[in-house]
Amino acid sequence: MGAVDFQTDPSRYKHWRLAFDGPVATLTIDVAEDGGIRPGYKLKLNSYDLGVDIELHDALQRVRFEHPEIRSVIITSAKNRIFCSGANIYMLGLSSHAWKVNFCKFTNETRNGIEDASAHSGLKFLAACNGTTAGGGYELALACDEIILVDDRSSAVSLPELPLLGVLPGTGGLTRVTDKRKVRREPCRHVLHESGWRPRSKSKRLAARRRRHQAPAVCRAHQTARLETRGAERSPFRAKGVALTPLKRTIDEAGLHYTYVDVRWNREARTATITVRAPETVKEDSLEKVIAAGADWWSLEMARELDDAILTLRASELDWGSGLSRRLEVQRRFSPSTNSF
Repeated sequence: MGAVDFQTDPSRYKHWRLAFDGPVATLTIDVAEDGGIRPGYKLKLNSYDLGVDIELHDALQRVRFEHPEIRSVIITSAKNRIFCSGANIYMLGLSSHAWKVNFCKFTNETRNGIEDASAHSGLKFLAACNGTTAGGGYELALACDEIILVDDRSSAVSLPELPLLGVLPGTGGLTRVTDKRKVRREPCRHVLHESGWRPRSKSKRLAARRRRHQAPAVCRAHQTARLETRGAERSPFRAKGVALTPLKRTIDEAGLHYTYVDVRWNREARTATITVRAPETVKEDSLEKVIAAGADWWSLEMARELDDAILTLRASELDWGSGLSRRLEVQRRFSPSTNSF
């Protein structure tokens, strides 16, 4: 199969829509059934594969970097009576063990990114679950700060992997229910049932119940936005965002080549050498120059390149990740002029 490309932008999204209203951003999932990253399955009922999560990861990064005015993010669905049914079962059935492992890693890292943005970037997330919220869809909602379940008499939250498939939730569902939301054993039992849990009680830890439309979720998001700050010295509404321009990258038989990161692989030995370097001279010697450089600031560009390189290796060179012979070596080149690597 061809290499997986983790670079995208909102104009190329197939499964998500990103909209802004003052300090509130809305991420709407509307998965295209025929838009799978691999052939052989349909993404029905807002189920997702790696391609869906690549777009979600990109959207989250753009909110954090390009839109400092945003303080609250709503995640909701465009489909009627279905928020998200989780990872696509048919995709998992057609995938190798190595692919499934790396898919679950990236999916969980995306959810961790939501929680990291909430903890460190002054962003709060609200899941407006308009319909069935199951499996990985509920895990996505659990990563948010608040969950609002639209009261349409069919909405429910559940982790049905255990009774239906005999597997534990793969991207942090049980951990987020018990350790993060402090839900006791009895409510957890209902969530793990295949029919799920509907908010019949006053408990708001699994999900809070609201009316049949999403207006309360929007109001709650604006209330949260007024209480948050992005931590800037000046008002976030006057701060300048950083446009995440496409990375400058070439791929050939020798490896992956970026401006500050170089990957050389040896497929026979199943090894890769990643070389990270700093520029010989640094022009951005003040905060103003760093802001003016934007995505071309070498430190940010290097970090994005390294992230893209590791993700590409992990998803596209699956043979390297399934045996004990896997070895990933990172070399550092010291630059005396910058006192950094």
